[in-house]
Amino acid sequence: MARRSRPALRTNILPDPAYHNRLSHALTPKKAMAVYTEVTDEDLEAFIADYGVGELMSFKGIAEGVENTNYILHTNIGPFILTLYEKRVAREDLPFFLGLMQHLAARGIPCPLPVARAADGAILGELAGRAAALVTFLQGFWTRNPKADHCGQVGRALAEMHLAGRDFPLRRVNALGPAGWRPLFERFQTSAEAIAPHLADIIAEELDDLAATWPSGLPCGVIHADLFPDNVFFIGDKLSGLIDFYFACNDYFAYDLAICLNAWCFEKNFQLNLTKSRALIRGYESVRPLGSAEREAMPILARGAALRFLLTRAYDWLNTPAGAIVKPHDPLDYLRRLRLHRTVGSIAGYTGEEA
Repeated sequence: MARRSRPALRTNILPDPAYHNRLSHALTPKKAMAVYTEVTDEDLEAFIADYGVGELMSFKGIAEGVENTNYILHTNIGPFILTLYEKRVAREDLPFFLGLMQHLAARGIPCPLPVARAADGAILGELAGRAAALVTFLQGFWTRNPKADHCGQVGRALAEMHLAGRDFPLRRVNALGPAGWRPLFERFQTSAEAIAPHLADIIAEELDDLAATWPSGLPCGVIHADLFPDNVFFIGDKLSGLIDFYFACNDYFAYDLAICLNAWCFEKNFQLNLTKSRALIRGYESVRPLGSAEREAMPILARGAALRFLLTRAYDWLNTPAGAIVKPHDPLDYLRRLRLHRTVGSIAGYTGEEA
């Protein structure tokens, strides 16, 4: 692309709360220190010229809680999100992630759509020595204080996503499923007491218990595996999109619902909000009714989901470098959830109804 005489395109890389609420973070796992790969004006212009998205007007780095390098681009056609994948994202997983978003978007699921190159249709490119992808901008805000209606909409959207992904041809093992929990625990077991007294013993006991009771043969397929409130956008009170598919994998559908139960239905005092959990499950079942085995397994699945995030947050708590831009989440938030789930004997504990 010929160089034009005009001011440099780049703006400062600064955290911006407005962008944090509005931008699609579909390509950004949010678990570690933010990392940035600088991109020159010339290289970026040359890169997007292959995608037919118009003339580049400006671009800005997104510095909020990202593991990859992310920019918002403004062209004369509109905004887009550019992601450069850093070293912690396995390149061999990218066809699954990007292909899944393409597949879901084609089936009406509101999610960012990877932009294909005009010449060959490829959705994965290379920029500044990194694998890179361009996706459409998704309008909306995420809610910091979900209400029961939000939870009901999330349940419906999750079920719709599960159904839409049934014929997605690629597979990805859930590296953070039950088979991965004990190896992850062993990486920080000797340091767990630095987080809370007896935490190592509590986790070890829970791992043994879940290994003995984890269900088998439940309906499975592609799951999101990380559908927290900041990964769901709303316009007004209407759900406008699902983002951040970078933990997506194949696993039990009901386990995905259990992850949402943990993420959406607890209050700041760590008490379960029965109105929200009832709305979440009813919303899900309005699209895809749970089978009897799934309903029976829900307390165990909820415990497993709580343990999964307790483990990853504990590992991050102990291993995030001093001075990291992104601060780790308190793992004890999920220990409190885990303790609650251990008192639940059936799905009625989440719905207030008979199992």
